[in-house]
Formats: sequence, C-alpha cells, structure tokens
Amino acid sequence: MSLLPNITTTDVQAQEPRVAVLPVGSYEQHGNHLPLITDTAIACAIARELAEAYPVLALPPITIACSHEHGTWPGTVSISARTLHALITDIADSLEASGIRKVVLVNAHGGNYVLSNIVQEANLTEPRMSVFPQSREWRRAREHAGLVSNSFDDMHAGEIETSILLHAEPSLVRPGYEKADHDGGERPFLLTLGMKAYTESGVIGFPSYATAEKGKSVLASLTTSFADHLEALDEA
Repeated sequence: MSLLPNITTTDVQAQEPRVAVLPVGSYEQHGNHLPLITDTAIACAIARELAEAYPVLALPPITIACSHEHGTWPGTVSISARTLHALITDIADSLEASGIRKVVLVNAHGGNYVLSNIVQEANLTEPRMSVFPQSREWRRAREHAGLVSNSFDDMHAGEIETSILLHAEPSLVRPGYEKADHDGGERPFLLTLGMKAYTESGVIGFPSYATAEKGKSVLASLTTSFADHLEALDEA
C-alpha cells in the first residue's frame, strides 16, 4: 500500500469532493520497533480508509509536526505550533480557492494540541473544519477491536499503534515489539519534563498485545465513526 494518494486532477474533477481530509502525523521516536514516521503512516492509513468509504479528497500528509515532548531523541524533528497553524491555514485557503471549503484534520499524534485551536478559529461563522479521530472515537475503536489496554496506559508505540501498522503497513513493524512493553505510570509533568522522564525505551504502552486483526478492527470502527463528522459539517 502507498502512504500517498495517487489520484489525478481528472479524478478530482470527476468526484467533485466538498470535503478534504488532511493527515497530520509527526516525525518522532517510537521505540525500537516502530519507525519515526509511525504517526504519519497511521494518519495516512486512516485517511485512505475514509477516502474509500466516503466522497472526500485525501491529501498528502503533514509529516513533521509538534513533537517537542520527545526532546532530543535521535531522529525526532519538530516544528513550532505557530508553523503548523500557518501551514494548515494556508492549505485550507488553497483548497477553498479550488472550491473545497471544508477540511477534516486526521490527526495521529497527541502532541498536536494546536489543531483544536485551528479548528475553533475556522468554525467561527459556520462549520468548516473538524479534528478526527477524537478521544471518544479512539475509545470506541479500542472497545470494538477488543484491545487489552486503555488510551492512557497505551500512550505511545503500544498496542493500538502497533496493531494498526501490523494491518495497514506490516513492513514498518520491526521484530522485538513482543518484548517492548513499558508501563509509564502517572505522568503529571509530561509537558515539563518530556517523555524521557517516564521511559528509557521510548515506549509507553503494551505492543506485545498487538495483532493485525485488532488493527483492522480499529480502522473499521474509525471509518464508521467518521460519518458523524460529515454530519457536523453538514455534508452527510
């Protein structure tokens, strides 16, 4: 499977989409068993499923975002929240110029907090933007797929992320995830001290529970949940 959409301008003309989905990932450490592009790959996998199920335009991803909590972990690269804000605003303006006025930000990195502010600003006069998936949809997907862990304990490079990639992009998962579990405990100063205060491996979660079948079920649940966002944007 390709992480990037390969449609042509003719395809877009024929489809005449009214909503675009923009994958937003990150370029950050995910332990020893998942690549730096993990969040981007997951966002693209979700967007790919959405484009197959709904009349939306899947865009190429934003691959570097706000990963400052990962500090100086080798390979991790971040941009500022203000840069991410400007980038997404520019993309939305460009889409509007071509007739697509509504955008869903498919976010796969929890540290991209600024996305909520971007959406709030965009919706000042009418519903035009949404962030997907939200916490309730991730929780519903975990339950649907029968995951063992919860979202707090399985925060990073754990059961859900490894499962999604085992299904959608199995070549990205390296051996060793079966023994990479780490309980990060309570993390009251994550924003102050960063990830390294709570994990030496870079993992906070339980990848040993991951299976491709769980990943498939997670994506299926998220795809169903997306209909609520189209309805909120008055595009159902």
